[in-house]
Amino acid sequence: MYDLLIIGGGPAGMTAAVYAARKKMNTLLITKEFGGQPMWTMEIENYMGYQFVTGPELMAKFEEQVQRFSTPIKYEEINKLVRNDDSTFTAIGNEGGEYRAKAVIIASGKRPRLLNVPGEKEFTGRGVSYCATCDGPLFAGKTVAVIGSGNSAVQAAVELGNVAEKVYIVVRKAYRADEILLDKMKKLNTVTEVIGYVAQEIIGEQFVEKLVIASSDSKETKELSVQGVFVEIGLMPNSEFLADMVQLNRIGEVQVDCHTKTGIPGLFAAGDVNDGPDKQIVIAAGDGAKAALMAYDYLLRT
Repeated sequence: MYDLLIIGGGPAGMTAAVYAARKKMNTLLITKEFGGQPMWTMEIENYMGYQFVTGPELMAKFEEQVQRFSTPIKYEEINKLVRNDDSTFTAIGNEGGEYRAKAVIIASGKRPRLLNVPGEKEFTGRGVSYCATCDGPLFAGKTVAVIGSGNSAVQAAVELGNVAEKVYIVVRKAYRADEILLDKMKKLNTVTEVIGYVAQEIIGEQFVEKLVIASSDSKETKELSVQGVFVEIGLMPNSEFLADMVQLNRIGEVQVDCHTKTGIPGLFAAGDVNDGPDKQIVIAAGDGAKAALMAYDYLLRT
């Protein structure tokens, strides 16, 4: 029986682990891997204390701090969370592990949203990617397409525009990205904007060869000859294992109050998995700190 389970190893989960360790709580951190979404980000210019840092570099610093406190870690994905009759919790892992605690912080983050078009699944890892930071260097000198309109899509186009020969950015209606990122992208002569189109199909033999796009208005189609397709159309919360337990909003985020409380005593949600309005590393880290302190307060009172 632990005092606290932390589910997730991104900025929120790692920060929660550090705060929990400093409060001397008997804590178990459960995660598939460390880092979370920042591992896909090459340029971070708005995390305090760093003028510039890459996502992997920043997360390495987070992990180093977690490891300093010798917090027990289980590398497993959680499939189900149950509240027991005695008000404790049991987390059940996909490898059969069962972990009990008096309080839980859900910091399971988000994952890329899929296009759900023909060819996407077949060519994942063979030209279809969800991480420009991870896979961009593989497409040096090639032609690729980025699909999406938000900050992640524009940032992917910037990163790829510095290594690929040509980058198409396919935008359904209009950009939803920050001007500072759009300005960077528009300075690159390697990036071609294709606005008013949606992805319809990905075609190839062994690897991606073409992306079929359709006009959002007329349904007219055209083919783009590309060797890579980077999908950047948003993220989905990793909250399926909570569906029967907590209140989720329409997109599956865990509903919390300003104290990261879910409404179930002893259960907290921090970072991108909760319904906070903005998804930023610094906000996720702050959520993790807050959730750990709230869990400590809960344990003192029970």
